Formats: sequence, structure tokens, C-alpha cells
Amino acid sequence: MSGDRRVRLNYIGEVTVTSSSTHSVGSKSIQAFDRARKLMPGGVNSPARAFGAVGGSPLFIERAEGPYLHDIDGRKLLDYIGSWGPMILGHAHPEVLEAVIQATHRGTSYGAPTEAESGLAEQIIEAVPSVEKVRLVSSGTEATMSAIRVARGATGRHKVIKFAGNYHGHVDSLLVAAGSAAATLGVPDSPGVTPGAGQDTLVLEYNNAEAVQQAFAAHPGEIAAVILEPVVGNMGCVPGDPHFLKTLREETQKDGAVLIFDEVMTGFRLALGGAQERFGITPDMTTLGKIVGGGLPLGAYGGRSEIMDQVLPAGKVFQAGTLSGNPVAVAAGSATLRLLRDESPYEYLDQIGDRLAAGVGKAAVDAGIPHCVQHVGSMMTLFFNPGPVRNWPDADRCNREQFARYFWGMIDHSVYMPCSQFEALFISREHSLEMIDQTIEAARKVLSGF
Repeated sequence: MSGDRRVRLNYIGEVTVTSSSTHSVGSKSIQAFDRARKLMPGGVNSPARAFGAVGGSPLFIERAEGPYLHDIDGRKLLDYIGSWGPMILGHAHPEVLEAVIQATHRGTSYGAPTEAESGLAEQIIEAVPSVEKVRLVSSGTEATMSAIRVARGATGRHKVIKFAGNYHGHVDSLLVAAGSAAATLGVPDSPGVTPGAGQDTLVLEYNNAEAVQQAFAAHPGEIAAVILEPVVGNMGCVPGDPHFLKTLREETQKDGAVLIFDEVMTGFRLALGGAQERFGITPDMTTLGKIVGGGLPLGAYGGRSEIMDQVLPAGKVFQAGTLSGNPVAVAAGSATLRLLRDESPYEYLDQIGDRLAAGVGKAAVDAGIPHCVQHVGSMMTLFFNPGPVRNWPDADRCNREQFARYFWGMIDHSVYMPCSQFEALFISREHSLEMIDQTIEAARKVLSGF
């Protein structure tokens, strides 16, 4: 998720459909959703796409190019989702498409090693500070699931710390959440997840360094790993503060636990080396997804050699996948990382991210709406909450109905924002300064009508 990577907490308080939001959706999309609901649970293959957090029927997309989506009703929308993060170069980038086409001409899957896999591994290792060896998988969920297993195998320990509001894929042991600053045993957050699956998961409050210290003091030598998003994108854009991240690094090193950065969203987005490069904090392991596959299904996990050498066949920790490192996804990912290295769009992305955050924030101030805008580089959220938002309890105080009105108002101005208050938006290199200003003007018009 971002949209496809979320905790169930983000669905609390679904919004009632209004007539105005219904009118924002074309008849073809409504008919397509009616058909889909007869065929798939909720009519979607991932929950956020059903628009439960904003009401109404989802727009069905026909194609995408550059910074734009085109729906099946013929509407052209300026896209601030980018497939929930990976389309940092914009949709249908010609060089990425050409790499995919050339790869498909050679076959789509072999179930055997390729030199291209090693090439992508070299690109990842060169870019990401923490990665000395890497294993390719097919999704971010698979990457986090595998990283946790490897950390437990490497340390011989069972307990894992995660943070409320951080989503790490639909892994049973990580699909738990809590609002307490104290370490608590995880309570399963979804039917089908057994109590035993979360019994070794300690859930802490994000950005609470003292809670981390207390957890290590209470469980010395028992914690295998700490996993977190260094910039959270699944309760809105919430950055880890420097003291919190520094405490995590110090406590894990002292105790011998593995520090895992989930950079499925932040990897190659906030810098070529991800959030760890931007913040100067090097974890022991990193999970990657989205951009690493150029928008195709591909994930990766990596870290220090002595940890990664625990993985079969070098070690005894089992992890496998027929489509891991498939040649089509590898080609898209490799082309994307090459372009990011050679063209380095990060200064520009920071510039337009600053411009959008300032402009949308001013629009909310002028409209007299309690809010805060939080952003890091090309990730951003307008919270309908005076803020600041540092953790899940803060985020949970947001006005969901105001967000839904904002979302549909922006749709009416042909701007496609994330369909939940608790999802960060993403900017691509293809967003021009003029497009940013158009978006700010649209936000001004929408918010002034509240």
C-alpha cells in the first residue's frame, strides 16, 4: 500500500457518500465498480482503492502518462499518488518502457539466475548505505516478512518491536497496532491473524524515544529486531525525529538487536540512498519496494553481509520465490535506478515539495481551517488537525469528513489526491512548477468553500 500498505486503524470512521461526491464520478466508473463488486471482495484487489475513507465510487483508470491519469470516463487528472509512490519519474517513462519491452522479448520468467539480477543488486548496494548484500523478492510485504525472519534467525531471539501507525505489509506478526506509549503485546488487527502470531510483537508509540529505552530495559537480550518507517507514509507523512532515530540506533547496537528500516516508500525517493542517506542513520537491514521495481511487482531486503549470509543457501534461514528477480521487473527497476542516479532529480523534487507544502498551507490558513502540513522532500500530507502530527494518536484526531470534502473538491478540479487522510501524497519529476501552482490554486478554491 501506501494506499496498498495500511493498518486497519486507518479505516476507522468511514465517510457517508454525499450527492456531490457521487456527481464527481463518471457513469462508466460507477458501472465498472458495480460489476467489480460482483466479482471481487469489495470490488477491489486492495482495500484503499474502494474509497471507503472518502465515500463514493472509485474512479477507474484507463491509462497514465507523465504526471497524469486518464479515467474511463475521459477525465484527465493531475496525479499525486503515482501508484502509491513508485512513479517518481512519472508514468510510462519512455526509457523504462523500452527496457520492459526488450525484456519481454527475451521471455517473462525463467526460474533461473540472470546477470540482470546481479546488475540490479549492484545498483542497490551502491546506492543504499546499509546494504552489503541483497535478496530480490516480489513485494514490499514479502521483503518485510523475510527481513523479520532473517533477523530472528541471525539473533536467535523472538521479540520484535514495531510502532503504532507504521504498516509493514500484511504479515501476520506485524499486522498489529496499539495506541499506548508503553510496550504492549500486540493484539491482532485483522480476523484470521491468531493471537499467537502477534505474541512476540511489542507495539510502541512512534517518535517516543523513552518508550524504546523502557522496552529494551524490560526485555534485555530478548528483542530480535526493531522495524519502522523512518518517514511514515501510512498515517500521513510523519517523519521520525532525529532524537528518536538516534535512540533506536543506540539501543539496538547496545542490545545486539537488528535495526530494520522499512524504506518501501522512502527508498530512492527522499534521496538515492533513501531516508537513511537523508538522515544520516544507517540501519542493519533495509526493506525496499515500489521504486526499486520501477512500478512493477518487485521488492528487496538487504543489509550487512553477516546478517544476509544467514539466508539459504548461504545459511539456514529459508526464503524462496519463483518470480523473485523476474527479468521484466528487474529491467524496469534497473532502468529507473539508472535514471535516478544519472539525472538526480532530488533537488528539484525538494524544491517543488516545499512550494506545494507552503502553498497548500497558506490556502488552509486563509480559509481559517485548523490544519498542519507535513512533508519531507516529495512526500506530503495536509492534516485536518492543528498538529503537529508525531504519532498515531495525533493522526487519529484529524477531521475525516473535512478531508473527504477536500478530496472530492480536488477531484472536481481534476487533481487526484490520496483517498485517505492517512496516506502521504507523492510528487514526480514530471510535475512542473506550473502544475504545482495550479494545484495550490485548486486547494485555495476548495478550502475557501468550507
